[in-house]
Amino acid sequence: MPAMYKVRPLHGAGVLAEHLPTCMYPLPNLHRAPGAAAPQVGAREVDPSLQALESRQEEILRRLYELKSAVDGLSKMIQTPDADFDVTNIIQTDEFSPLTANGADLDLMLGKDYGALKDVVINANPSLPPLSLLVIHSLLCERYKILSAVHTHSSVKSVPENLLKCFGEHTKKKPRHEYQLGFTLIWKDVPKPQMKFSIQTMCPIEGEGNIARFLFSLFGQKYNAVTSTLIDSWVDTALFQLKEGSSKERGAVLRSMNAALGRSPWLVGSELTVADVVAWCALQQTGTANAAPANVQKWMKSCENLAPFSSVMKLLK
Repeated sequence: MPAMYKVRPLHGAGVLAEHLPTCMYPLPNLHRAPGAAAPQVGAREVDPSLQALESRQEEILRRLYELKSAVDGLSKMIQTPDADFDVTNIIQTDEFSPLTANGADLDLMLGKDYGALKDVVINANPSLPPLSLLVIHSLLCERYKILSAVHTHSSVKSVPENLLKCFGEHTKKKPRHEYQLGFTLIWKDVPKPQMKFSIQTMCPIEGEGNIARFLFSLFGQKYNAVTSTLIDSWVDTALFQLKEGSSKERGAVLRSMNAALGRSPWLVGSELTVADVVAWCALQQTGTANAAPANVQKWMKSCENLAPFSSVMKLLK
């Protein structure tokens, strides 16, 4: 049967190999050394957008290498114990103000209850009274109208008389709606202090340091990141090394405090912070106050010249 269509063969005699195609679509070679001239396909040059993309990539890589070098330099400085890094100037940029000059938005921090008094309730063990919370309570009384109360839980058999009157005598009480804040302390058999300000809707905040941080925030003080970190560090150091640590740890903390107080009147900057309150109370409870270095002794007297500290000292007698 004769063929319907005839196709000329591409191989065999009379067909030159140079006429055979080597690829379906010719493309330029993008794998070349930096700075080399762009290859050409026939008479056409590489798309300028590809050249712009490559230049942008090289610029990004260059900047990444510069950033990596800068980060490596910072990491070496931080890891070196004697790095020449002084945060004093950063701390001084904070705008400190007296604790009684301003305050926080209680509705924002404690929730807004129409017609109800915001009440902070703290459970504490009378065998380990949280002195720092009592100092902060006295400081808060200078800023807000506070309705204070002390109760004893059935889990505690007896409480010393001075702890039952740790908020002083309240013979003249105003109507409840005239107060801004309620402060209720319950002596209870608990392993660590616990605080709630919304009894039905929140988990308790545990630990003297955490409660002290929260209560001190009611003064509305604003700190930058470095100052806040130093304050938190001193609070933890006071509780875990000065109050609960070994004699060697306490000695190291006292030396650090002495150095810090040689640069400023308070542990962090030029104004009283929660770090001073917690550290002073820890020194009183550990009985190491008399053996403290000179700068620490001077700082302790500055604390005791404030009424909230002197009133708590009566509980230690």
